[in-house]
Amino acid sequence: MPLQSQSATPHPADPLKLENTHVHAIYDEIAPHFSQTRYKPWPIVQRYLESRPRGSVGLDIGCGNGKYLSVNPEIYILGSDRSSKLIELARTGKEVGKKKFVDVGIADGIEAPFRKSRFDFAISIAVVHHFATPERRLEAVRSILRALRQGGTALVYVWALEQKNSRRGWDEGHAQDVMVPWVTEKDGARTVVERYYHLYRKGEIEADVEAAGGKVVEGGYERDNWWVIIERGKDFR
Repeated sequence: MPLQSQSATPHPADPLKLENTHVHAIYDEIAPHFSQTRYKPWPIVQRYLESRPRGSVGLDIGCGNGKYLSVNPEIYILGSDRSSKLIELARTGKEVGKKKFVDVGIADGIEAPFRKSRFDFAISIAVVHHFATPERRLEAVRSILRALRQGGTALVYVWALEQKNSRRGWDEGHAQDVMVPWVTEKDGARTVVERYYHLYRKGEIEADVEAAGGKVVEGGYERDNWWVIIERGKDFR
């Protein structure tokens, strides 16, 4: 029987502590095992990257093991992740079979060190939902928009609340802030750790984009996630 997620507080007193304990530290701990399960590009992400014009320069914010960095050899992607262990895997390329040089570094999704208004595109796949308050999730979206040049776009994925047909079974009425177990087994010993997620209900990521000063170009649902392609609004600052 699969382990069940547990509800988490939607407004933690110390969101940074929650993220450090139940996001950053966890991904460093599970990086090798996690990376082994993350090797095949999702179709919409692959299509988005392959449709970027030749010579485009972009970001992968929360690149993990770097599986998307080499999807399109005609573009350049700078990857970043908060997990030093995942960045090590991205640099070596061992887990995803990369052959080319990749440019990656450790960076926070909100306090990203990228120059403003410089990038043609960005992707942020399954990252924003790890920020522990509405304000921090909004700032994470704003940080993505800030990096884009005018006319540039970004593809953002977040876990959906509406997953009634998945093994998790979440849907309307379930808590949106949850601790999701990750199980590893080694030498007969079983270890369970919990990662924090905010589950986005239908329309919520679009509302965050608009509140951050952005505009939704396209959106949809794939693999138990809501996804949006976004750009800066005309009054974005």
